[in-house]
Amino acid sequence: MRRQVRLNQDPVDARQFEVTVKHLANSLNFGQEESVFHGAGLEYAQSRLYVAGDPVKSIDWKISARVGKLFIKEFQEPKQIPLYLLLDTSASMCVTSQPLSKYAWAVRIATGIALAAQANMTPVGLLGCGARELHVRPTLSRNVVLEWSHQLRHHDFLEDTSLAARAREVAPSLKRRTMIIVLSDLHDPEAFPALQVLAQEHDVIVVHLQDPAELDVRGAGLFRGVEAESGRGFVGHGRRAWVDAEGWKSELTRFGIDYLHLPTDEPILGKLRHFLKRRGFGGSAGR
Repeated sequence: MRRQVRLNQDPVDARQFEVTVKHLANSLNFGQEESVFHGAGLEYAQSRLYVAGDPVKSIDWKISARVGKLFIKEFQEPKQIPLYLLLDTSASMCVTSQPLSKYAWAVRIATGIALAAQANMTPVGLLGCGARELHVRPTLSRNVVLEWSHQLRHHDFLEDTSLAARAREVAPSLKRRTMIIVLSDLHDPEAFPALQVLAQEHDVIVVHLQDPAELDVRGAGLFRGVEAESGRGFVGHGRRAWVDAEGWKSELTRFGIDYLHLPTDEPILGKLRHFLKRRGFGGSAGR
């Protein structure tokens, strides 16, 4: 039986939305030392001789045992890298067979990640990847994040996808290494080469949201459909590349891009939290 597909926005009101995303942000910041966004952290620099008054917990026991004198580990704080969220605002993100659409989940996840990152002094920027002009430079202001999140909750269901174009546009403006998190259903066929170029100089994560109704198309043979973004009719088949999560994962990870597949009919938050914790902010996930 085919799932009923409809256009959908986030059904909660503004207050409930803020409670939800703040709870998500808190769940991603589970303790300062274990926080997935504590990537700035401390990096080992060198060891030196112990001086009276130095903290005992900083003693370098390996060197001390080898040399026969007490040595202290010294650390330095690496520079915090900024975070950019590339959020797909195209119409296909709003087509859903579930209570929450891919788009509603993407807005919630983007806002939660932004607030969690800011709590650990990571500046966060946003780039909308649809028809609307929405570009927010990296900032530590929580009010700015909540402002763009509420703006994103409103959708007219008519936007074309521009993920590839936005990825190409943002690249020249990134003057230093940046963490880039893409939230999309990956319906843009040009997205892969554009993200591949970004990943040459920046850390890129792709969060692929997928509605189960998209999978129903697989194996259906030839069919006639309408593109959600443009309203144009097309004739397709059940092997369209954009529904192949394993294919995307294989191609993206081959070029150093971390990939997370989030079907909207499965538990999302635990999977997201585990992925980010395993990866670490500014690190690299095990594959």
